[in-house]
Amino acid sequence: MSQTASIQVGAGADVRYLLRVGDACLILAQRLAEWSGHGPILEEDIAMSNLALDLLGQARALLSRAAALDGQGHDEDQLAFLREERAYLNPVIVELPRGDFAFAQSRNAAVATWLRLLWQGLERSSDAELAAIAAKAAKEAAYHQRHAADWVVRLGDGTPESTARMQAAVDELWPYCNELFDTDAVDAAAVAAGLGPSWAELRESWAAFMTPLLAEAGLREPPTSRFLSRGRVGVHSEHMGHLLTTLQYLQRAYPGGRW
Repeated sequence: MSQTASIQVGAGADVRYLLRVGDACLILAQRLAEWSGHGPILEEDIAMSNLALDLLGQARALLSRAAALDGQGHDEDQLAFLREERAYLNPVIVELPRGDFAFAQSRNAAVATWLRLLWQGLERSSDAELAAIAAKAAKEAAYHQRHAADWVVRLGDGTPESTARMQAAVDELWPYCNELFDTDAVDAAAVAAGLGPSWAELRESWAAFMTPLLAEAGLREPPTSRFLSRGRVGVHSEHMGHLLTTLQYLQRAYPGGRW
């Protein structure tokens, strides 16, 4: 098989469960990496890059474990760089364009809160390797959550301009958060096997953090939406293909390259 040929990943529920989380970390890391050199202040420029590196490390660990469970001999790099768009299972919220700084921090707050809860559930996984990954990642997610929450309050309770931008970001992102709590047979299989929690279980705890956060920032919580994006089953936004073009370019152009 050509080193640039797209790979196929198995349809096992355990593999898909891990890919959904690993892909979420991978794609959000890519979006955060776009802030390198573009942060509003030097310290934040470095902070955003470090957040991206944390997420990338989490993605590598999960993709490696998914590859091992899949048993086709792939590694994390092949899973990251050689799948077709529909084979990525991340929620759509993480693939949306970088946006302005308010958008980035609003998304970080929502996703980091979700990831922290998910990692905490995965610390009790029947898969010992996954539980070990989660124990480390939960600490990183806690920092990501605090960092983003501080900025949500700082901008939401700031100038008229920063308040308007943060409110606009929350309003745009809120409907996409529904996908973070969607559930299907993959979740049911993960719960039955003790692999990890159903995403639906996380909604109440997520809201218990996000609702007071918005109130503290002086922001209006958007009304409930029936919109449901479908990235976790491979149905992505128009932005995903462009993101993958950047993410996969080097590996596709110089297959099997080594530094």
